[in-house]
Order: sequence, then C-alpha cells, then structure tokens
Amino acid sequence: MMARTKRSRRSYGAGEWGRNRVRVFPDPKTGLYQIEWRDNGRRLTRSLKHRDWARAKRQADEVAAGLTVHEPNGKAESESEPLTLEMLFDIYGEEVTPTKGERTQQRDRVATAMFLRFFSRDRDPATLSQRDWDRFIRERRAGRIGVSGKPVGNRTIEWDLTFLLAVLNWAERSRDERGRLLLDRNPLKGLRKPKEKNPTRVVLSEEEYQALLRVSRQVGWRFHVALVLAHETGHRIGAIRKLRWADVDFEGGVVRWRAKYEKTGYEHRTPVTTEAIAALEEARRMSNGTADAPVLPAPRDPSRCLGHMSAHRMWNRAETLAELEPKHRRGWHSLRRKFASDLMDQPLKVLCELGGWKNARTVLTCYQRPNEGQLRKALENRHRVRP
Repeated sequence: MMARTKRSRRSYGAGEWGRNRVRVFPDPKTGLYQIEWRDNGRRLTRSLKHRDWARAKRQADEVAAGLTVHEPNGKAESESEPLTLEMLFDIYGEEVTPTKGERTQQRDRVATAMFLRFFSRDRDPATLSQRDWDRFIRERRAGRIGVSGKPVGNRTIEWDLTFLLAVLNWAERSRDERGRLLLDRNPLKGLRKPKEKNPTRVVLSEEEYQALLRVSRQVGWRFHVALVLAHETGHRIGAIRKLRWADVDFEGGVVRWRAKYEKTGYEHRTPVTTEAIAALEEARRMSNGTADAPVLPAPRDPSRCLGHMSAHRMWNRAETLAELEPKHRRGWHSLRRKFASDLMDQPLKVLCELGGWKNARTVLTCYQRPNEGQLRKALENRHRVRP
C-alpha cells in the first residue's frame, strides 16, 4: 500500500521509505524539477525538464505506485498538459512569491486559495472574461467569498484583482521548458478595477506627534526609537523594524535601506538627522549592537527583528497614553504622510530619495497633504508678486 508523506512547497514525497520512496524538488539553479529515487541502495536523480509543480507531484505518485517508470526522454515526458489555474498559481507561487516580503507572501497565498475556490482549480486561465471579473467583484463586495465572510470595500477588491492581474501578466511574459508562452495574452487586461472614491489617508499632525513622543518611553524604548526614526526618515515601519546595525553608519550619519525590506524593492542610502542618530545611539545602548543584530530586537528573541503585531500594539498603547481621540487609519503610515507633507517645499526628486519613493506621482496623490498654514503662505506669496 502506498503511503504519501511529506508535502511542502519545496519538496514532495510519495511512496514508502525503504520500498518505493520517490521525491521531487526544484533544482535551485535552474528551477527545473528533479525526481529522486533509490535503486539497489543507490540514490538516483534525474531532471523532469519542466517547472510544473502539479505535474511533478503527479509524476512522483505514478512512479511510486509503479504505474510508470521514469524515462526522461520518453513519450510521456514530451506530452504537454493543458495549463490550469492551479498549475499557474503553483508556478507563480514557486518562482515569484518568494521574492516578496513576508506579509506580501502571506497575502499572495490567501488570495491564491480564494481565487482557486472561486474560479475552480481546473479552469483554463485563458477563458477568464469580463463576466468572471464582474461576478468576482459582486460576490467579494457582498462578503460571499473570502476568509472573513464579511462585506469588503473597493480598496480590498482592488488589492485582490491587482494580484490576479500580476499573475496573468507574468504568465503572458513567461515561457515553459519548451519555450512556449504560458499564456498567449492576459484575458483580463484593460478591465477597470473598482476604486475607493474618497480613501482615508490620515496625516499625523505635529501636535499628535509631540503627544506620542512625550509618552513614547512609557511604552518602551523600542517604540520611542521606532517613532523617532519613522518621523525623521519618512520610511515605512516595516523597513524600520528590519534595520540591522550593519545598515547604520554613525560616522557618516547615513542609513542603508535594503531592497528586500522595501515595498518598492528599491535599495538606497539616506542621510539622517541628529534626532535620528540620537535615537539610534539609544537603541545601541539598549541592545548588543553587533553588526548582524537588529536595531529593534524582538523582546523574547533578541536575534529576531521586532514583529509587525508588536509594533501595532505599541502604537495603540501610545495613543491611549497620549489620550488622542480615536481616528480611523491613524497609524504608523500617517508619519510617512507627515514626512512628505512637511517637506512639500522641497523638489520632488529630493523628497523621493529621502523617503524611498520610486514614483513621484505616488507622493503627490497618496502622501502629500497641504495644511492650512501652507495654504495661507501660498496666498501671501501670491499677493507679494502681484504688481
């Protein structure tokens, strides 16, 4: 009797140990799947010559069951199977998703499971159409699909469809082991995603920042350092949490922001203010400060960076201690918007370099918000230049 054991994204085993055990796994250099088995005690490995994860698993099952004998150049290997949504998402999940950040990888996996349930695993991706697109929007908005089972807004639906389009666009540019495109074209290209008409983009005020700063050390030194760095550098809390001491140049007053921790994948170095340096020096006194150690270590495991949920809980506690009136979506990202708005009089190119933005349009549409003082100053300047 065949017993299937270990399953994972990187390896799949079929058969029984010591009898008909077979394993498939990707070659780390080429990405082509390999099949491994034993013959009279000798471990043998051959290439399956393709990158189709679902197909590789089926081949492992067939070999372990004795239904087929692995023949790299045999007829069975040369026959191609029709691409299904499950196969496409599996390939994308193997080759593209691992290059993203931890939270984005988790979001990819959740969205993948949702789309496969909704459209069915065996669906030919080339047959997706406007009707499927509209049906998904209706059902998702009503809360009839998804993990929570609750109605969602246009912003969430836009995120879901952006991921689906990314997978289909990638398939339109990627080829299989025989050099053929996975998809001749993206069947959903050009369809309009729902947009939030009035998205909530809170900008933290100077008064609110000072209130949080006053209570920051009551929350803990990690929160104080993170708050100052977010305010002084304009970077995302995710990038700040992942900083390591090797990224900090105290002598030059410069911080390196690694590409793998930036949402845009943009590695860059920025000078920092004296306030930021002071906060970093405080963090160095509170931690071991070795080159590979995190600037903001997790409380229970100093070798790991401070977690996302820990930073979120710290922010909520600080708001309570500062007695700030509750405001929807006022969080760490409101500091990034404050940074962009405070430097509104600077050239966009300079601002983008300082804050790690790759697209100036994003800054204008999503981050900068002029305050009343800036508007009045603009009107006063206008009167000065009038004859």
